[in-house]
Amino acid sequence: MDERDLETHQPADERIQPPASFVEQANIADPAIADAFEKNGPSAWERAAELLDWDQEWETVLDDEDVWFADGTLNASYNCVDRHLDERKNQRALVWEGQRDETRTYTYLELAREVNEVAATLRDIGVEEDDVVTLHMPVVPELPIAMLACARIGAPHSVVYAGYAADALAERMNEAGSEYLLTCDGYYRRGEAVTLKNKTDTACVHVDNTVTTVVVDRLGDAYDCVLGENEYDYEQLRAAHAGEEVEPVERSTDDKLFLIYTSGTTGAPKRVTQTTGGYLSYAAWTSHAVLDVKPEDTYWCTADIGWITGHSYMVYGPLALGTTTVMYEGDMESASKTAVWELIEEHAVDIFYTSPTAIRTFMKRGEELPARSDLSSLRLLGTVGEPINPHTWWWFYEHIGNRECPIVDTWWQTETGGHLISTLPGVDDMKPGAAGPPLPGIGAKVVNTSGEPVEAGNGGYLVLDRPWPGMPRELSEGIRWADTDPKPLNLDEFEWAYPTEDGALVDEDGYVTILGRVDDVINVAGHRFGTMEIESAIVGVEGVAEAAVVSAERGPHERGMYAYVDLEDDYEENDRLRTAIHAAVGESIGRFARPDRIVFTPSLPKTRSGKIVRRLLEDVANDKELGDTSALRNPEVVGEIQSSIRDD
Repeated sequence: MDERDLETHQPADERIQPPASFVEQANIADPAIADAFEKNGPSAWERAAELLDWDQEWETVLDDEDVWFADGTLNASYNCVDRHLDERKNQRALVWEGQRDETRTYTYLELAREVNEVAATLRDIGVEEDDVVTLHMPVVPELPIAMLACARIGAPHSVVYAGYAADALAERMNEAGSEYLLTCDGYYRRGEAVTLKNKTDTACVHVDNTVTTVVVDRLGDAYDCVLGENEYDYEQLRAAHAGEEVEPVERSTDDKLFLIYTSGTTGAPKRVTQTTGGYLSYAAWTSHAVLDVKPEDTYWCTADIGWITGHSYMVYGPLALGTTTVMYEGDMESASKTAVWELIEEHAVDIFYTSPTAIRTFMKRGEELPARSDLSSLRLLGTVGEPINPHTWWWFYEHIGNRECPIVDTWWQTETGGHLISTLPGVDDMKPGAAGPPLPGIGAKVVNTSGEPVEAGNGGYLVLDRPWPGMPRELSEGIRWADTDPKPLNLDEFEWAYPTEDGALVDEDGYVTILGRVDDVINVAGHRFGTMEIESAIVGVEGVAEAAVVSAERGPHERGMYAYVDLEDDYEENDRLRTAIHAAVGESIGRFARPDRIVFTPSLPKTRSGKIVRRLLEDVANDKELGDTSALRNPEVVGEIQSSIRDD
């Protein structure tokens, strides 16, 4: 992409103030906080480290090697469990809702007991400090328990999303050098049992090392799980260590806490290594400052723990602050139409953090469904995973938050460990469609290909230009780290730079609007457009719940565009809607940008984290052989779209 690809966009301009009642109770309500970070530099991040308990106090906040809180020692498991026992041992720590109407609740005391028993189990099967333990499970309580047990004994964990294929699991285990695997016999998706053990068996054949496996029984009598050599039953092992206590291992701030891999949809999976002190401090700080989490809260993040959002904002951030975190086994699209709202009412959820994809699903089902439940417990709403367009933002604000809950539209990446751009809900006004300003202490610039700041309102490349505590080990030397350089981007004038590979614009108030990945562009009649720009115009049409646009062959050496459109439940495809979509794109961008073909779909293919997999839609549009669909939450929809196109 060159500078012409990032044309002038219309910045968000409507400002909504947070309610005074929210500001009065907010964890961060002092507007001077940004100035304090600018004045004090890295030392201002001490406030993040002070949210934790340290075995040995740090000597330097940021040393010359880009190590945060250098020379400090601590244990993440202790900070998420043990230190809360004196004040809230009988408070709920985890609340799990299963796909088959099960509920399991762990108090902090119960969580501590099981974490200790699993830590003892891991040692019993041979896990030592710094051994990488792979966790391949759905969202079940045993997953965060295993994460905390690994952290307790100083063994980095590598959570691999349960939907990945056997080859993807083996590839990640080999890259990590992992010899230990905790998994399930299976899980439930849309109410149906899905086996997992067969897949892990296949993966282990392709792992270079001999693998020791521990299997959680999730399916019960629905699946006869046969254990082989070097395979153990989770409950039997834990029972053998019932009541045991394991002393938390003192870890250096720069010791590994976990590995996580990017999805690999554009190439080989990329390792991201998070360290104990900086990451945990940052997850706790952003949970405290952006999500306004308090110990007395009930907090629900709808992400899968297999992705970074689940790590930072379902497990480590909330538990470090001593709150109650809700877990749901399924995804929002497969949940019954009323389940989400009933659970918010039942558990009196204070903070609801979800994706724009999920919100569009809620919109499609209609506002009358949430209206039937008492959502008055909600204090804050948040979005994550992709930019949220103003239409969707307003629906969330009005029908879920009753115009009384601030919305934090958070931008960050797997590579960043935590939020980097968002409003502080107790400080900043909201602008629907704009994520917000960079958080205090975060350096973010929108630049052209020469590395020069663009004028307000113009699109450019989002670059981070100073370290932050949640950055991974791979960024510890300030390297310009990226999978690929999409086009030459001159960063020579920066002392330290990380090109995010996202396009963005910044307005006169410093608010950043994310325009999508710089490679998410379509060439139509010689003009190149970001997919979000066109999709936002389509979603603005009444009746449209969600849209995705991809490039398609119009003729020899000529490219056109397909628009895949998912409608709200009360709407059916017709020529009037096609005309309205063409008109909306023509008015917003130009007649030449109107889709060549509009395909109405039952849904769109997505990863479990809610990201639309456009490459599959492009394969369908161009009648090409489909790529790997194993990471999809709804692989069946691809065939339905193919049939729809053939029948059209």
